[in-house]
Amino acid sequence: MSQLKNKTILITGASRGIGREIALRCAADGANIVVAAKTTDPHPKLPGTIHTVANEVASTGAKVLPVQLDVRDEQSISNMIELAATHFGGIDVLINNAGAIRLTSAEKTPISRFDLMHQINTRAVLLCSQLALPHLKKSNCAHILNLSPPINLNKKWFKDYTPYTITKYAMSMLTLGLAEEFRSKQIAVNSLWPKTAIATSAVEFEAGGQELFKLSRKPAIMADAAYAILTSDTSFTGNHCIDEDLLRERGITEFDHYAVVPGTTDFFTDLYIDQ
Repeated sequence: MSQLKNKTILITGASRGIGREIALRCAADGANIVVAAKTTDPHPKLPGTIHTVANEVASTGAKVLPVQLDVRDEQSISNMIELAATHFGGIDVLINNAGAIRLTSAEKTPISRFDLMHQINTRAVLLCSQLALPHLKKSNCAHILNLSPPINLNKKWFKDYTPYTITKYAMSMLTLGLAEEFRSKQIAVNSLWPKTAIATSAVEFEAGGQELFKLSRKPAIMADAAYAILTSDTSFTGNHCIDEDLLRERGITEFDHYAVVPGTTDFFTDLYIDQ
């Protein structure tokens, strides 16, 4: 059964990595996909644009709309949402996947970099949710999914990169607040975070490089977990989900195929997950 067939799913930061993988997973179920990201032209280091992902989605037979988006700009977000709603007749799901990362201490983080992380990791989630709300209210299966971690107050998660941590925890706090605020509107709001490192550009350029890739899982595990959340009843709300734990709760027992290096069992545990 294609539970997302003809549902419109808007994904920010969808030109590569986890956003791309979620787009393809939902497209395989017959969803309409809005591929929203800033990248329209190929980057010398980072693979993928809104157009390359849109072509991949289209190749599955799903309907797709690529939209250039700057999540820091209110007008850009408003234009994207109205374009998507007009093109597909509504919006059922908003996935706040766009993110900015810099794993530096408070002392060594330029305030301009903190501003960027705050704008993308926190402010954009609130703004996208606000502007999508009129359309989500009309859906019978409305979901907001934020790619943000469980709020773990262990001091070690603050010690080395407080600026990044607080912008991601603010995102997770938005999940809790919006879930309660929108509960009566039958709009589910949840967060999703990986248990292990995921092989993405963020890992390659900010968190460990190619060596960490060998101890990582493929983005497909996050896409499968996202699909499990998006096909849940809207009463499933206000949760900070961990990909592997959620999939196990839903009856999945086989995880070997997610390993970047086949046979790997000792994965690198992701940020904010205590071992």
